[in-house]
Amino acid sequence: MTAASPPTRLTDRKRDAIVQAAIGEFREHGFNGTSMDRVAAAADVSKRTVYNHFPSKEELFEAILLLMWERSQSLDEQAYNAQQPLRKQLLALLGQKMGLLNDASFIDLSRVAMADMMHTPERARAITAKLSAKEEGLPRWLRAAQQDGRLRTTMDVPYAAQQLQGMVKAFAFWPQLAMGQPPLPPAQQTQVLGDAVDMFLGFYAVPPTVATAPTAAPTKGRAARR
Repeated sequence: MTAASPPTRLTDRKRDAIVQAAIGEFREHGFNGTSMDRVAAAADVSKRTVYNHFPSKEELFEAILLLMWERSQSLDEQAYNAQQPLRKQLLALLGQKMGLLNDASFIDLSRVAMADMMHTPERARAITAKLSAKEEGLPRWLRAAQQDGRLRTTMDVPYAAQQLQGMVKAFAFWPQLAMGQPPLPPAQQTQVLGDAVDMFLGFYAVPPTVATAPTAAPTKGRAARR
């Protein structure tokens, strides 16, 4: 996961200490077993300071998940490039996602969130909606490639984005979350990403233009960009 720069202001350092302490508490004790008192003690700050930054335990937990998601993203979002192969670009996009899915803290906190969903589905829906809203990078890229004529015009972008990410999560998230399997080793990560992208493009990519004249010179159009 992309490392964050160390905070410089005192208030930011305290907020960071609270977040790091809370991550450890939630991982060890779960949502119900974690209290703001425990977080304050672990962060070596006052309970008032914790509440100044996070008005409730629910908001603290939500902030942690959102922060971990944001830190998984590249500082420079992967923008669509009309001159590069689609496969190369999609692998880069999904590689960022794989970095987050391989983070043990994120998996542990996701497991805590899943357990909490059983008791408070309304809070789970709210957190899921906020995380989904931050997943605009892939849909935005897919729309750009679609507008460029390289992906099918009939493609439903939100559905296709969920499809593609679902193929990755089937191997790199759900088994780890539900069955305690270890993170995928690098070789398997490469295989999962490559197979998912190849299956996706095999269905959604517009076939390259094929020259009909047998003597025609090779073109440098869409075929070269696949």
